[in-house]
Amino acid sequence: MRTASESVPCGHAGLSPAAADMDYLPVFLRLDARPVVVVGGGQVAVRKVAWLRRAGACVTVVAPRVHPELEQQAARGQLRHIPAAFSPAHLADAVAVVAATGERTVNERVAAAARARGVPVNVVDDAELSTFIFPAIVDRSPIVVAVSSAGHAPVLARRVREQIEALLPGRLGALARFMGARRKAVQRALGAVARRGFWERIASGPVATLVLQGAGERAERALARELLTSQLTSAPATAGRGLGEVYLIGAGPGDPDLLTLRALQLLQRADVILYDRLVSEAVLDRARRDAERIFVGRQSGGSDQQRRIHELLVRFAGEGKRVARLKGGDPLVFGRGGEELEVLAAHGIPCTVVPGITAALAAAAAAELPLTHRRLASSVTFVSGQLSDGALPDWRFLANPEHTVVVYMGVAQLANIVAKLRAAGAAPEHPAAIIERATLPGQQILRGTLGNIAALAQASEVEPPAILILGDVAAFAAAEAGTASVPAEAAAGVPA
Repeated sequence: MRTASESVPCGHAGLSPAAADMDYLPVFLRLDARPVVVVGGGQVAVRKVAWLRRAGACVTVVAPRVHPELEQQAARGQLRHIPAAFSPAHLADAVAVVAATGERTVNERVAAAARARGVPVNVVDDAELSTFIFPAIVDRSPIVVAVSSAGHAPVLARRVREQIEALLPGRLGALARFMGARRKAVQRALGAVARRGFWERIASGPVATLVLQGAGERAERALARELLTSQLTSAPATAGRGLGEVYLIGAGPGDPDLLTLRALQLLQRADVILYDRLVSEAVLDRARRDAERIFVGRQSGGSDQQRRIHELLVRFAGEGKRVARLKGGDPLVFGRGGEELEVLAAHGIPCTVVPGITAALAAAAAAELPLTHRRLASSVTFVSGQLSDGALPDWRFLANPEHTVVVYMGVAQLANIVAKLRAAGAAPEHPAAIIERATLPGQQILRGTLGNIAALAQASEVEPPAILILGDVAAFAAAEAGTASVPAEAAAGVPA
């Protein structure tokens, strides 16, 4: 039995080595209208003051001179400035202190004074003198994520923050506020067991998707339906998942770094991923590891491939799953996404469309060809190379070299396309370029003219996916921008 005179063990006493490895306890400190002192008035102080003010602190800056930005804030009454050298008396009422002077002797005095008063102190870039540190922050208020390396590797902590930030939707805070504003109503309507399952469905289902899209009224109606369903069912809310949702996601040209942030976020949420041959393995690697992956490329379903895709979308969503229909490029540009939207709408299945970098834009960027240019072309047309008698393009219009034409899926029909353009009046010198596997390993760029592009493609054994670009912009090279000369072999119509 411990007597009153015996001291209570502190620090790591009695802990295993693994349990004692955490240098700092992560704590969120409420500073609303509480006094915080910042010693120093330079650029570093500006950054610290900004975070403190965002947290609602009543900030006092102690420094003989301050940055103009802090001076303006003081003039507007947004902070208090004491134009003097630091004195321990300045910490009289402070709940926290930040030393940001850049002078170690001053910072040491601030740290010593703070410790003597039991006030938490942060000395910028000096963990040894600090009792608390500023983490790298992901702010989706009221959702806040703090990342720290305990001062060992601040750059690494910021990198981790960037990776986390990329996965968190910008409107995540709006979703938290939406759910928080309805907590009491849900508490009155559902029991404790049912509530947990209800909120799990809300946070990861169609209601959350609508809030993140900014569709507040639709989200309200969807939540009301979910709540009514939970009240009417006799089984616990955790027993069923209700109706799922579908994400039509543009996977871009294949380089995973060209995925949009929204695409990455939804790929991390999806339970099932339907993908085709234009989706690279590198893109699939960015999806949730335990998601079910189903290949739905043309060879997987024969002539009924699209019907099979429709059936899978409806079946999985009907089972309450989140289904990502992952398409190369953009889902609504030669991707049959419109047909899938019709099927989903007919079955009342919520759907989110996420645009992707379509092949035309990716190929043009890869070859550094502007699709429009003030001197060369003021319009552009996307055309499917899979020609059908029911939808023949206006070849005379497309034969104009001052109009850019981008042909998707045109490699197999290249000779036929060239013949029709020539018959419509296009000259043999009409510029043409082919970009094969744009942004992917093995990318190949061919530059030529209508007179030789088919021969170049055959000699280079071009295979899909490949994009054909026609018009004066296809002859564009760095020399057009005044930065370099056109390689002679490229000008002659051979692979660049």
